[in-house]
Amino acid sequence: MIELFRLKRDIPFMRWARTTIFFSLAAILGAVVLLATRGLNLGVDFTGGTLMEVGYPTAADLPAIRAHLARNGHADAQVQTFGRATDVLIRLPVKPRVTSAQLSEQVLQVLRAHTPQVELRRVEFVGPQVGRELFEDGALALLVVSIGIVIYLALRFEWRFAVGAIFATAHDIFVLLGVWSAFQWEFSLTVLAALLAILGYSVNDTVVVFDRIRENFRKSRITDIAALMDNAKTATLSRTVITSGTTLLVVLALLFFGGEVLWGFAMALAIGIVVGTYSSVLVASPIVLWLGVSREDFIKPPKPEGGAVV
Repeated sequence: MIELFRLKRDIPFMRWARTTIFFSLAAILGAVVLLATRGLNLGVDFTGGTLMEVGYPTAADLPAIRAHLARNGHADAQVQTFGRATDVLIRLPVKPRVTSAQLSEQVLQVLRAHTPQVELRRVEFVGPQVGRELFEDGALALLVVSIGIVIYLALRFEWRFAVGAIFATAHDIFVLLGVWSAFQWEFSLTVLAALLAILGYSVNDTVVVFDRIRENFRKSRITDIAALMDNAKTATLSRTVITSGTTLLVVLALLFFGGEVLWGFAMALAIGIVVGTYSSVLVASPIVLWLGVSREDFIKPPKPEGGAVV
């Protein structure tokens, strides 16, 4: 394994376990309060709306189109390229007492006032029922993935590790949803996709730490469980920094240079990587320790020789 650095002394992570757990519980509670009071600012994918595809004679200037629509009462429109640089996709939320046909005609007039050569390719209406089904299916996907993670970790490690991992993963998801609720950023399908990606990323990081802890249980004679966990975390810290750092660099590139379309996806991943790394090191293991894990849980009893009864 490539190492960025090697520490001679173990970092006493478990010394801060009580503080980090209380901080995480407070973050989860705050996120639940925000979700209950402010909710999520659901995008057109979930609430329903009008979808327009238009064609431009030359490469479309997306910032100029967004600014022009905003000046004419359509600041909530989502604008992105679709396939080629001359094809533009516009998503519009449902507006009271305005039909999809009327809304699309209004937007087309605004676009042609800016660029007369704009050509309307298609118009589709996404009903609120479809959006509600997408939201419910997304929530179901999160639940199924979480159950799968618990089963996998319980089979690979031990049930206490499964509980610690699912608590850390739930912490990551709640914190991210709390941030989205606090700032009322639009929650779209791309953000939901980022949530599912964060589930996998966070669990993978946690499994690496858990695997080293299990190895320490089997090979080390140290009876101090907290010290064994500190040693495992310190040994995997270089790998964690390299993995999280390089992944975060790519995500930051998407965040700053990917444009408005990828902003929500990249921001969710960036927050998830930081929070997921924190929870893998400082949240999952304390839960396992407090549930009473011991070396005996990983040491198989010796088999009796010659069929003797022990």
